[in-house]
Amino acid sequence: MADFAPVLKAVVPAAGLGTRFLPATKATPKEMLPIVDKPAIQYVVEEAVAAGLNDVLMITGRSKRSIEDHFDRAYELEDALRAKGDEDRLAAVHESSDLAIMHYVRQGEPRGLGHAVHCARQHVGNEPFAVLLGDDMIDARDQLLTRMIEVRQKHGGSVVALMEVEPDQVSAYGCAAIEATDEQDVVKITDLVEKPSVEEAPSNWIIIGRYVCDPAVFDVLEKTPPGRGGEIQLTDALRTLGDMPADQGGGVYGVKFRGRRYDTGNKLEYLRTVVQFASERSDLAPEFMPWLREFVRRNDGE
Repeated sequence: MADFAPVLKAVVPAAGLGTRFLPATKATPKEMLPIVDKPAIQYVVEEAVAAGLNDVLMITGRSKRSIEDHFDRAYELEDALRAKGDEDRLAAVHESSDLAIMHYVRQGEPRGLGHAVHCARQHVGNEPFAVLLGDDMIDARDQLLTRMIEVRQKHGGSVVALMEVEPDQVSAYGCAAIEATDEQDVVKITDLVEKPSVEEAPSNWIIIGRYVCDPAVFDVLEKTPPGRGGEIQLTDALRTLGDMPADQGGGVYGVKFRGRRYDTGNKLEYLRTVVQFASERSDLAPEFMPWLREFVRRNDGE
């Protein structure tokens, strides 16, 4: 295995306005919407920590202070729970504040994912790092990020997570042109297109919200002009990296993911995610599932 620097830091962009969830997100960050009883953003941080990345930089914006508060200590609440002898809830409160070493930086204006990632430059420095988008949740049983880090350690360069979708879905994502390697789940990325039409799409393998980036991406992002939607696109920077020599941090690989992914970026998928998580909770499923079956039976055909 080549001697590439280890991946130790995670960057979580969380500066979006969450307009698809208004009015709920007028004062509450979309990332703080609960999946049953835990905010979506905590699942993302837990995923980073499970992959060995306990240094987490959150890219936030205005009105996102509650994210910082969630991962901080809450002494009055802890004291109240301790006085009641409520050890279970006290442990749940401690879980978020003890999870990782959290850092925060604000993205001053919404100029796209590429710009958000560039905001991490001072913290990350000259180290490879992972990027985890809060809209995408990967089931804890499917260790996608760990696999991506393994691929980075073997090949260097940058690594993206890919998922196969129906052709009519490609226009909502970045789409990859790929070449096979000697590993069944690893491909070489030869081109990337941000939100192509069905006719323009080079494949039906889309990029989902997990990346492992070489630090060379920062210099590329600095020179990347606004692309689709007038925003600085991380996809455009990765396309440039794909054409660069390996000794300059170039090369982009993809990991084909066929596991369990939950998209919480729109209301329908968010509701599906909440139902799926509740259905697998041992403390909820025994009562929730019979009610759900009865609800569906009563409303079937209406």
